Amino acid sequence: NSMIWTLCHQECCRITVLTKDPKTVDLEKLSNAIVDQSLKDLSFCKDAGRMCYAVVQAEVQKAATSVFRRNLLTRLQQEFTAREETRNRSVQEWVCLVTFICSIFDYIKVNNAPLVALVDPIYDCLFRLAQPDALMNEEEVDCLVVQLHRVGEQLEQTNSQRMNQLFYLLRDGFLLQEDLCSMTRLLLLEILEFRASGWTLTNTAHKYYYSEVVD
Repeated sequence: NSMIWTLCHQECCRITVLTKDPKTVDLEKLSNAIVDQSLKDLSFCKDAGRMCYAVVQAEVQKAATSVFRRNLLTRLQQEFTAREETRNRSVQEWVCLVTFICSIFDYIKVNNAPLVALVDPIYDCLFRLAQPDALMNEEEVDCLVVQLHRVGEQLEQTNSQRMNQLFYLLRDGFLLQEDLCSMTRLLLLEILEFRASGWTLTNTAHKYYYSEVVD
């Protein structure tokens, strides 16, 4: 709700500008509030990684501790473990979870390297989104494609074999799953070409796919 969002924003601002010693902020409570709000609000969780990065940086610089990051990763592990139950309960919450984990992976680095602990969980989530039943759900397909645009190249650099396996699934879904809607087919074709082109699209391809979406 708006109260939680306001709490997150106010506390992060306090830490980011270093107007308070992070030791005076309940960082465990803050991380839980951010996770809770991210699982409810897709627009919030898209940029939650940037917020968490600011907190992590401020805590390290000001207090030389990692309470926030440690608790954040613990919560992510808990939510990841319960991911199938979450999906069964609410596809929207499941999509928020995947988006949030990918946002954290995108923003938070350790010694300029991605958080290795998140690589396999993210792959597991993306593989789940690539299963035939998930490909029947436009919300899940959109999440899959958006996250591959966001962190696909980084993930491939950490484990190219799993990325190959994931794209075998996507290719087979595109070619063999006859009951996919036209929008899903377009999104799958676009992401297949996106990776084949080195995680980028030519101007011509971009105009083709996105003019199709607009039309």
